[in-house]
Order: sequence, then structure tokens, then C-alpha cells
Amino acid sequence: MGERFRHPPPPSNRMLRMPTAPLAILQQTFGYQGFRGLQQEIIEEIMRGGDALVLMPTGGGKSICYQIPAIARPGTGVVISPLIALMQDQVEALRQLGVKAAFLNSSLDIDHQKATERAFSKGELDLLYVAPERLNTERFLKILRNVRISLFAIDEAHCVSQWGHDFRSHYLELSLLHERFPEIPRLALTATADLKTREEIIQRLGLQKARVFLGSFDRPNICYRITPKKNARNQLLQFLKSEHPGDSGIVYCLSRRKVEETAAFLKAQGLTALPYHARLPAEDRQQNQRRFLREEGIIIVATIAFGMGIDKPNVRFVAHLDLPRSPEAYYQETGRAGRDGEAANAFMVYGLQDVVTLRQMVEASEAEEHHKRLERQRLDAMLGLCETTSCRRQVLLRYFDQAAPDHCANCDNCLSPPATWNGTEAARKALSCCYRTHQRFGAHHLIDILLGKSHERLERFGHQHLSTFGIGRDLGEKPWRSVFRQLITHGYLEVDQAQHGALKLTEACRQILRGEKELLLRWDDDPRQARSSGGPTRGAPRPFNPSEHPLWSALRQLRKTLADEQGVPPYIIFQDSVLMEMVERKPKTLGDFALLSGVGEKKLLRYGQPFVRVILEYEKS
Repeated sequence: MGERFRHPPPPSNRMLRMPTAPLAILQQTFGYQGFRGLQQEIIEEIMRGGDALVLMPTGGGKSICYQIPAIARPGTGVVISPLIALMQDQVEALRQLGVKAAFLNSSLDIDHQKATERAFSKGELDLLYVAPERLNTERFLKILRNVRISLFAIDEAHCVSQWGHDFRSHYLELSLLHERFPEIPRLALTATADLKTREEIIQRLGLQKARVFLGSFDRPNICYRITPKKNARNQLLQFLKSEHPGDSGIVYCLSRRKVEETAAFLKAQGLTALPYHARLPAEDRQQNQRRFLREEGIIIVATIAFGMGIDKPNVRFVAHLDLPRSPEAYYQETGRAGRDGEAANAFMVYGLQDVVTLRQMVEASEAEEHHKRLERQRLDAMLGLCETTSCRRQVLLRYFDQAAPDHCANCDNCLSPPATWNGTEAARKALSCCYRTHQRFGAHHLIDILLGKSHERLERFGHQHLSTFGIGRDLGEKPWRSVFRQLITHGYLEVDQAQHGALKLTEACRQILRGEKELLLRWDDDPRQARSSGGPTRGAPRPFNPSEHPLWSALRQLRKTLADEQGVPPYIIFQDSVLMEMVERKPKTLGDFALLSGVGEKKLLRYGQPFVRVILEYEKS
């Protein structure tokens, strides 16, 4: 354990120009009249010097929970953040509000790094964002020793989970903050953590005495839609053209190859689609991410390497062309849609091969058996979310130990309840076929037997003579694939990694084979699914059609001009929701403009006149 550092006296040359009461900071600096949800309780705990673990959904206002006490308390708040893009955007957004913020990461040249370190050492900053790998160096720890620190905020704290989907090894070393700076309050914040991950965060970061603040994970403005794969690219294209023409969004794929192919396909269809994955040259990745953040109508096609810390508020959709590994991954990735609270869609297609591939990846990993078991449980929960015939939001929130309404009215199952059928007899045929082929073959081979398809490989094993040969001709190939997928999901079959994806019977299937249990299955070809509305209802804001508001285009053009002049994304100036409020309320004086939500004193002085001028010109026309 390293030496414990104590606060140095505050520097005498620090000028405090901002209000120090949290509510005054919220109103005058951030432009909001009141705190939301748990924000006030969390801020009060930090102001008292306590530690906190904060679990709050994406877009729920986590950053305010550390930004305001960092401004209000003496000293500088140090924010540990995993991604360069996240730091840069948050720092620029704070500077727009008049907050003295800076970041330290590898994107800065040596002169800028030294200038930032000097400002930090002199106590001239309210917040400093730093990457975990830099914070963990002895050089930076030495700087910390001589600076008055108001708090430590560990953002994206789930990265500490060694077997999580966003693991960062340097996060494991952040326990040194508790060891070396025991009197400085710490916040660990995340939007994604089941009970096991929460326990791991507490244990690894030494937060046993911290208060846990668990906000609702419900994102009522997101409509969840999950459907079986038929032709994934065409399904995606239909979704984009019918529901999101001209919108910004993210498409997730499991492999780099699929990312490239999907981006090329969308480009050929006239859409602006950019690839993003770990093997792209760093310059190309940064350029594509920059375009996504600063331009409208950009679609990013990516592996899970993209997304954490993306603050773009008006992402209108997130689509998955492959099955995520866990509900945590799905929740976090879909949570990047609709951060502004406006209507958004989470669209996913998945198939039998996704299930097989992910099962194989779990079994082939080098993790200990304990962690493999947890991964299997998470994958099973993800499959359960896909196959459920009840409210998807209810299943998703229940996974995070939270209650939800029986009928959310904003997922495909609630908007258009799926058809089911008694699949008991079909399941018995499938399980029997698996048994009679000695559990050595995958679903494709078994389906050929059930359909009575004779070919060289099947005949080589003599499977055309089995009693199950041809007994499944009453169903087509697609329904049989659905049957096998659901049998795996329900735990009656499992994938045998040692046999290269062969299907094996489980103990649970005995009830089906003996006729002791009936099995209801989803009917994937239910025509009602095609008519399922993608439009959110419960908790979603009012519909907004920009084409009906000429003022909307003028305001967006002004915002883009101002953003381009400063080299920042447009939403750093004002989010879409603020522009919508301008369209509705049409403030004609600076006093009226100051009443808009999200307009603090600094933004009023900087942008009030030009936006009011555009509104007045519109009123005259």
C-alpha cells in the first residue's frame, strides 16, 4: 500500500467566480430549474464527504452528480474516464457553460499536456478528466499529492469487471485512490451492472462503505423490437428506409468482416454508412467517429469496440444484426439511442447460428469455469429476452432486479402480441432425431433428416434409414430452425463445443420426450410481426415532424454554423430538445430565452442574441 496523501492548503490565487450552492449551480450554470431522480441525494452525499456507487441509465444525468459537487467543493474534481472522445466532448460541453475544465490524454502534444498540468497544479480547474492508465503512473500520483482534490469520479465503473464486455485492465488499479487518498470522496458511476457486477465494483474499488444509489433502468422512450433473422441486411434496410430516413444511428455486428460488408451494402443503397472496428487504422476510426458526432444522418456500422462514452444525444436508433452476449451488453448498446429523451428504436434480428456461435465462444474462452458459468447464465438470459412472448421491458428490467409494468405498450410484444403454437410434437421429433444420430450433429444436418432430404453426407452415415427420416415434412426448413433455436433457448438442447457445434440432449428434455410436459413456442412467421408498429407510446415525448416547422431548419443551420466555427459537435451548442422548445415557445427576448431548459447564464450571453434574431426574422416572414 502506498503512502497516504493529505490535502495541501488551497492555492491563494484561485478565483471562485461561480456559485457554490449545488442548486444555484444547476440553475445558473446548467440552466435547469430542479434536480432529477436521485441527483440531489447523490450530490448531498458527496458534499458531506461520503462515497457513492451510482447506477443510473444512459441519459439519466449521471455526470451532473459529480460535476456539480466538483464545482461546489474546494479543489479540483478528478474524473477517470476510459475514452478520449468522451473526455473531449464533456470538457468542451463544460467550457461552453463557463466551467473551468480540461483533460489529459494521449491526444495532446507535450506543450498542451504541460500547460494543463500547470493549471491543475495551481488550482485553476474545476474538473480534470484523465485516462486510468495516466492516473496510475507515479508521475501523475506525485502531482496529485500537491493539489487540492475535491472528489474522484470513476466513470464507466463496470470496466472494473474483469469478465465484463467493456473490461479495462487499468481500472483494476484504481483501488489505489482509496489507499492513498482515503479522505477524498469517490463516486463510481455506471449505466450497466447486474447484481454480480455491482458486487465486483464494490470489492475491487474498496467501496464497501459507499452508499449505493440505484436509479430506475427503464428507458420509456426506447421501443424494443426483436425478430428472427430471415435476410438480415434486407430487414435492416427496410427498417431504416421506412422508419429512420435521414436519422443518425448505430448498427452493431459481431465480426469485423460483417461490419465492412454491411457498411458497403448500406452505402450501395444510398445511405451514409461508416465502418468502425478495432482493425481499422486509428486515423480512420477517429475520422469516422468524428463525422458521426458532428454530422447528421450518419450511420456507424460497428463491433462493440464502438460506443462507450458516446454522448451524441440524438441517436434515433440502435440496430443489432447479431445477438449480444448478455442483457448488460444489449442494455448498454441500445441505451445509446435517445439520450435526449425523444422517441428512439432498438431493433435486433437474431438466429440459430448466433446462438451456436456465442455458445462456442463461451466454451472456447480461457476463463475459469466459474466465469464461464456466469457467461452461460448471461447468454441464457439474453436468449430468454429474445424468445419471451411477454413484455420485453419487463423481462429486461427484471434481469436488473427492478419492477416494470405488465404491459409497457412500447415493445413489439406489447404492441402486437406474438402468436404461439403447441410445439410439443415437433420438439419430440427434433429431440428424437438428435438422440438417434448419437448427439453428434448440428441443427442443419438434423433438419435435413427430418425433411427427408437425401444427400451424400447424410447417406454416408446411413441416416436415410433412421425412423426419424422424413417425419418432419409437415414443417418447412425455417420453422424447424426456429424449433431448434427455441429448444436450445429453453434448455432442452445444448451446444457441444468439443463436437464442433453438435447438439446434445439435456436432462430437462426427458419431460418432453415422455409426454409429461407441453411446450408452447413462438410462431416466427406470424404476419402480425410485419405490421408491428415501431413508434413508441408509453412515456415517449410528443411526435415532432421537422418538415412541419420551417423555423426548425433555420435554427439547426445556425447551430451548425456556430459549431463549425468552434470545431465542436452541434449538440454541444444546444441539444435538439432545446431547439424543439425554441420552435414551440418562440422566445423573442433574452429574458424569454433564459427560461428555456438547458440555457444557463453563459450560453444565454454567448448564443441568446443570434438565436432570438433568427426567431424574430422567422416571425416577420
